[in-house]
This record gives sequence, structure tokens and C-alpha cells, in this order.
Amino acid sequence: MYQIRIVLLLLILNFFNIKCYSLAPPPSKKEIAKLAKLASKHLRNSNFEKSLIISRRALYQAINTKDDNLVAISYNTIGANYEKLSEYSKAIFFYKKALAYANKTTNDTTKAWINNNLGNIYSFEKKQYKQGINYYKNSLEHSNKISDSSEIVLTKLNITWVYFDIGLFDQGSPYLQFINKYHKKYGDETTIVVLNMLNGMYYGFKRDHEKATASFLNAIKLGNKGIEKSDLSFAHQEYSKYLLNNGDYKKAYENLSIYNKITEELNNKETLRKANTAGINLELDEYKRDIDKIETEKDLQYQSLKKSRIIVILFIVVLCFLLMLVYTLFKNNNFKKKTNKELSLANSKLVIAKEKAEEASILKSQFVSTITHELRTPLYGVVGITNMLLDEHKELANSPHLSSLKFSARYLLSLVNDVLQINKIEENRIVLENMTFNISDEINMIKNSLSFIAKNNNNFIIVNIDSAIPEYLIGDKLRLSQIVINLVSNALKFTKNGEVFIDLNLVKVTNKSHFIEFKIKDTGIGIAVEDQDKVFEKFVQVGRKEVDYQGTGLGLSIVKRLLGLFGSDITLESTIGVGTVFTFTIAFEFDPEKTNEIIYNIPVDLSSNKQLNVLVVEDNKINQIVTEKILKKNNYTCTLVDDGYKAIKILEEENFDVILMDINMPLINGFETSRRIRSKGIETPIIALTAFDKEEITEEAISAGIDDIIVKPFDSAKLFKIINILITKNKKNDLTMVF
Repeated sequence: MYQIRIVLLLLILNFFNIKCYSLAPPPSKKEIAKLAKLASKHLRNSNFEKSLIISRRALYQAINTKDDNLVAISYNTIGANYEKLSEYSKAIFFYKKALAYANKTTNDTTKAWINNNLGNIYSFEKKQYKQGINYYKNSLEHSNKISDSSEIVLTKLNITWVYFDIGLFDQGSPYLQFINKYHKKYGDETTIVVLNMLNGMYYGFKRDHEKATASFLNAIKLGNKGIEKSDLSFAHQEYSKYLLNNGDYKKAYENLSIYNKITEELNNKETLRKANTAGINLELDEYKRDIDKIETEKDLQYQSLKKSRIIVILFIVVLCFLLMLVYTLFKNNNFKKKTNKELSLANSKLVIAKEKAEEASILKSQFVSTITHELRTPLYGVVGITNMLLDEHKELANSPHLSSLKFSARYLLSLVNDVLQINKIEENRIVLENMTFNISDEINMIKNSLSFIAKNNNNFIIVNIDSAIPEYLIGDKLRLSQIVINLVSNALKFTKNGEVFIDLNLVKVTNKSHFIEFKIKDTGIGIAVEDQDKVFEKFVQVGRKEVDYQGTGLGLSIVKRLLGLFGSDITLESTIGVGTVFTFTIAFEFDPEKTNEIIYNIPVDLSSNKQLNVLVVEDNKINQIVTEKILKKNNYTCTLVDDGYKAIKILEEENFDVILMDINMPLINGFETSRRIRSKGIETPIIALTAFDKEEITEEAISAGIDDIIVKPFDSAKLFKIINILITKNKKNDLTMVF
């Protein structure tokens, strides 16, 4: 009880301390405004150090009183100081902070000033005319709201000068007409020289020699009478340009000399002024840091006040709690137990939901993998038997039914491959490989493989490869081929009696990286503007007819995602009836040493003319027929077995040149069969013929002793090439062992 009394006493003391502290009167807005005016006065007198110090104090107080207009005015004065000291980037920084606060208010006068100041810097110092004009127009908008005629005349004078400077006289002339009409009423003597100079420039543009000359001479006359000589120098400069354009070289030279003399005098004064303010410049960055701290200190003060209020609230809550504690202890205890039980139940549900989500993701991957495997297996039979029918019955070559069957099988296979590909990309299971390849050969191979599609629509594929691109590069040629094939086949599909261009250009070289720009251009039907953002989405088919088979709608989605793996992106330009251009850039490595090493180690086919004895381990009868037919067509002998046990048994009795091993078999799968074959010391090359995706089984296949993998349905030429490579490699190993 004694401790509770001490805590309560401390809280009460703290409460009164807070109240006493809050009694300190903050400065009034009138006092802050007076400080801001004093800072502006020191600025006009070029006393930059005092102006900055007072502006910072005014800013600090304005932030504390939460007066956004005074904050904006203080930031504006700070920016003006930096502008006078030729620190234009810092001036822009503070002007923009001023504008951010001014935009929170309804004070159009302040907004007009700040926008005009930004317009001056961007137009006359940064030479970023478009931004400068935009700020001037914003300033005019705010000046018009409050009918500030003087500010309107000044801003329109600046806009006119900018337009004339960049040669846009027609756009500047409406502003000049307004100034000529209202300058006497709302303008002042500080701008009369510039006004006459601008009239001279305009009449010179209109080739009115008399009025142009009179305006320029009047500007020079008034400039000589006035104190401000910078406008006089500009008048001589523009008059000199006018005279030069009209062939009066002598007077042009005289006016240019006067301009140079005045400018030199002004520059000397500016140099002296900068020398006098050198000491200030040493402190500018420190002032900037202090100003930046003001808003931070404001936030800290706010947080401190908030904490103090929280303490008071806590004091009241604790007091009430102590008074009610004796009466509600039992009730609260029961409530706590009930709440904990509900929380535990909720946590359990969350854990279960998380596990289900993870399980669903795994099941999705397994489903995609399983369904593609199950579809590829019968597709191998359909494609194979279709090819057999075409080979054995030449009279059916023109049969529309057989052609439809073959097309449907290929279409379904393309769908299966696209779904598997997009699933792998979404699960980040694709890792780019680095291998040496001949980029010219790859592109021409793609051209040749798609030639039959081109002929269907009477199209031509034209390849242009920059001669500066090295012959051999290092990268993932498989993924590159997928990208180019998708884009070119898409172009061929929507082009008739036209051309499809494949252009490769070397855009830059950084160390060993060669950045190659690919352009796939067609002369097809084009893509409407409203559809161009959709074509990279999944299952989107723009302009598809109900009766057409135009693919899965995954091709361009796969392209975009594969390019993401390369750290690249794709752009699209298209015009209806003219054609479409897809452009992307990929960096490939060029390393002559690695290239030569791979070229010298290319395997030579030594067994293409030999009749090979092949063992086929396959449980599917249709697939057995297809594989046997493919092998016998190439003059190979073939032995078929239904499962792994029979394969092991026959290998103990006979010798084979190569083994074609199915993976998904009953009794014993292809992996286990291969392990047992290797455990018996049999070194015969084993090639997995499987409907599984290659990347899913590569690791287990290597550990089982399998030499290579071919995914069904496969290209028979690829199968024979791999068989020859493995047999050649096996022979070299045998010769090494003999010697």
C-alpha cells in the first residue's frame, strides 16, 4: 500500500509539472510574421547570414504553432537566400518545401510568389523551360484567383521572355499584348526596360523594322537612366542580335561590345559580392542541416506531449482500476481464462490454415506435374502412331482426318508444355544455365524449324544479325530459343502474305557482357492500342475467332516472365494494318577461352553407320510399338521388356549398346532399376525416356546412374544424336581403360 501511494504521488507531481510547462506562452502568429518580414528585409540588403538565422527562427516557431502559411513564407525566404548566393539546387529544394506547405493553405498570394520563384530558376538558371513555364502558369492561376494584377503583369512578363528566348514568339505574343495594355496601370519602372526589349524582339520577329528599332532604342535609353544595369545589358544583346540578322554588322558589333562591357562590370561586382559572402557560404550547409532538424524536433515535441498526455490518462485508468480491482478480480480472472482459450483456438485455426495453404501449393505443383506426365504418355502414342501411319500409308498423307489428329495432338502437347512452363516460372523453379552457343546457328535453326508455319500463310522469315556480335556467346540458349520461338510463331500466326524480321543488334559492351537487342517485327494485322497491355497476361488471346486453334494464350506471358529471369523487359509497338514490333535486350557473356575449350571438346559421331542393339524398358504397349518403330526405322535392333526386373535379368545374359528406360513403371521404377544395373557393374549408357519434366528428375536421375533424359513425345533425330554421343563417349572410356 505504501508503494502504491508513492506511485500515485509521483504521477500527480508529473501531472502538475506538465500543466506548468504548458503555461509557457508560445509566440503569436503576428510576432512570427514580423520575424519573417525582418528576414526578408535582410535578404533585400544582401545580409544573407542574418536573413538565414532569422528565417530559421521564424520557421521553427511557425512549425510549432502549426501555421502552414508562415512555414511556407519562411522556407521561401530561405530558398531566396540560396538563390541570391547562386546555390540553385538548394534554392529549388527549399522552394519546393515552401510550395508543399503553401498548397495546404488557401493563401493564393504565397502560392503565386513561390511558383513564380521556381519558374525564374528553372527558366533562367537551369534552362529547363518547360518546367519553368508550368510554374509560371501555376503562379498566374493563383494570382487570377485573388485578382493580384501587379503579380499577373510580372509573371506574364517572365513567361513572354521565356517564350521569346526559345523562339516561340507566337505563343508569347498574347502575354506581351496583355502587358502592353496593363503595364502602365499595374506595372512598375523596374520592368519597363525588359518590356521595351521584348517589344523590340517581337517586332523584329514580325520584320517591322521601324517599331523594332524604336523599341530597342527606348529600352536602352530607359536602361541608361535606371540603376539596374543587367536589363540594360540584355537590351544591348538582343538589339545586337536583331542588327546582325538585318545585316547591320557595324552597329551590331557596337551593341555587342557595350553588352560585353556591362556584363564584365556586373560580373566583377558579382565576384566581389561572392568574395564578401565567402564566409557565409562556409556555413550554408550547417544552416541547411539545422533547418532540416526543425521538423524533426517538432515531431519529437509532439511525441513528448503525446506521452505526457498518455501518462495522465494512465494515471486516471490506474486509479479507477485500483478502486474496482477488489470487486472485479474474480470476474476478470474468469474473463482472462475465456479469452486465452479463444486466442489459443484462433491460433490453432491460423496454424491449420497456414498448413492447408502450404499443402494446397504443394498439391497444385504435384497436380500440374502429374497431369502433364499423364497427358504426355498417351500423347507420345498418338503422335508416334500418327507418324507411323503417314510413313506406312502414303495414300493417307493428304487425309484431312489424319492431319486433324496430328494437329490436335501437337496442340494438346503445346498446351501441356505451356502450363508446365508457366507453373515452373511462378514457383521460381527455373534457374538460367550458362553454356556456350553459336547465336547465329540458334536463330537460323529457329527460322528453319518455323518455316512450315511460314509457308502456311505464305510468309517469309528474314534474319539480320549485326556483324559486331561475337559468333559464340555464353548464356541460356534454351530459354532464349523459347522466347524467340514464341514471338516469331506468334508473328507468323497473325501475318499473311507478308514478312517476319528477326533483327539482332549489339547495343553496348560492358566488360565481358555483350548487350544484344532483339527485334521481332512483322507486317501483320497489328494489335489495337486498348489490347496492347493485355497480350502479356495469361490465357489472353486478342482477336481470336471461335473456330480457330490459336494456342493457349500463354506464349507472351511466358516470354515476359522468362525475360524477367534475364533481368530484361519487353516493349511492344503496333499499328493496326501495319504490323507489330517486339523489342527486348539480353546481356550475354563473351569469353573466347571458354568457347574454344567447348569447341575443341565437341563429340564426334563415330557410330552413325553401325547397327546398334537397343534394350527398351517400357510398360506401356502402345509406347513400345512407337519406340520400336522409331528404332527399327533407323536400322537398330530392338528388344522390349515390360518392367525393371526383366531388364536386369536380360542384361545379365546379353550385351546391349544402349538402354532406353521408362521412369514411371509398376513393380520397380526406372530410377531403382538403373541403380541395380549400375550396382552389377554394367556400364551400358542409360537414357531415360519419360513423360516427367526433365528438371524435376535430373538430380535423382544422375544419382541413379542415368546418363541422359529425353522427354516424351520427343524428336527422333534428337534421340539418335544423344545415343551416338553416349556410345562415342563410352568407347573412349573403354579405350582409356585398355591402355
